[in-house]
Amino acid sequence: MHISILHYASPPIVGGVESTIYHHARLLRSSGYSVSVIAGRGESFDDEIPYYEIPEINSRHPSILKVGNELAGGILSDEFYQIRDELVDRLNGIIGDTDVIIAHNVPTLHKNLPLTAALETISKNSRLGMIAWCHDFAWQDSLYTPDLHAGYPWDLLKSPWPNLRYVTVSQHRRTRLAKLLQVPEANIEVIPPGVDVYKFLDITPTVQEIVDQLQLLDADPLILLPARITRRKNIEFAIKVIESLKNEHPQVALVITGPPGPHNPKNIAYLDMLLGLRQDLKLISNVHFLYELKGEQDILILPEERISELFRLADVIIFPSHREGFGIPVLEAGLSRVPVFASDIPPVRESSNDLINLFDPSSDPSIAANQISTYIQTDRSYQLRRHVIKNYTWQSVLKKQIIPLLQEFDPLIK
Repeated sequence: MHISILHYASPPIVGGVESTIYHHARLLRSSGYSVSVIAGRGESFDDEIPYYEIPEINSRHPSILKVGNELAGGILSDEFYQIRDELVDRLNGIIGDTDVIIAHNVPTLHKNLPLTAALETISKNSRLGMIAWCHDFAWQDSLYTPDLHAGYPWDLLKSPWPNLRYVTVSQHRRTRLAKLLQVPEANIEVIPPGVDVYKFLDITPTVQEIVDQLQLLDADPLILLPARITRRKNIEFAIKVIESLKNEHPQVALVITGPPGPHNPKNIAYLDMLLGLRQDLKLISNVHFLYELKGEQDILILPEERISELFRLADVIIFPSHREGFGIPVLEAGLSRVPVFASDIPPVRESSNDLINLFDPSSDPSIAANQISTYIQTDRSYQLRRHVIKNYTWQSVLKKQIIPLLQEFDPLIK
């Protein structure tokens, strides 16, 4: 399927719609779609996404501003029709192999009415799938309504187009658009914008690859054990905590960051025991040893600055050691504002100043699991974080809403 994304401007122009176009285009391209961007100003922002510029699509183009001023005064000039027809020809010359056009704001905003009219003309005379991604509505904005008048082309902004699928960015906007178009709300899809979790949390490509490979954004909760694999770290306790948590939280994931400790050959036997325990408890998809990602002969060892990225992604830190000299990960968790569940041993109490959740590392692991479960069921900051990751990352919006919407157009593909 080939998708053409249309707007007055495109990245690197800074704006909310332009940011949405950037993420939509790149994510759809990485998901196997052929994508191009058509705009009046901007630049190519990805070598694999063709960029087509038609100057008259730009809402600030001199001829568009001139016609816009005439239209604001209720004057429908010959120049309007001339630009409209030229845009129809120019767009048809670009969208020949397009299956679906996603037009941002053009069908509901008056910033370039010749473009709106051109798109409506194309929609009536084409088998193209067409989506109106509606952020703003001119007819419902008191700043704009003085420039709008009854009849063509102004009525295009408040009339449902027969071959157009409408999308709004929120339920509130859907209610308003349904009232404007006088259509059932069910006819309008709600697809919100997203957040770029990797960019916002400053996650490097190295760690992104790990997160994607292990599907850690889907973990709920994501529990981090920052330690090398040695017996005193009591990693089997953490694995049993995961077993207990999995009953109520099937998407729980534990990530052990370090490789086997280098100074004791018995650590390899300990690792084998842990791998066997993971298999026996049926936790292969829940417990991850990072060192495994490159295989036994070329183990993965992340530098400290990459480990800090995992702290930013983690929901919980678990630290079940039998013995510690001090407990540096507790300090790192404090800087990262990640809740800590750790062994009640003197060095940990000292480093944490009793400001963390403590458990007996020799007790039943279900006790620590209950502590963690209580936290994730009652802490509103955790719940908001998971709500955002589940519903409002660009990746989740694409997977859950954008791709299913595009799949509805399959019968229209030539």
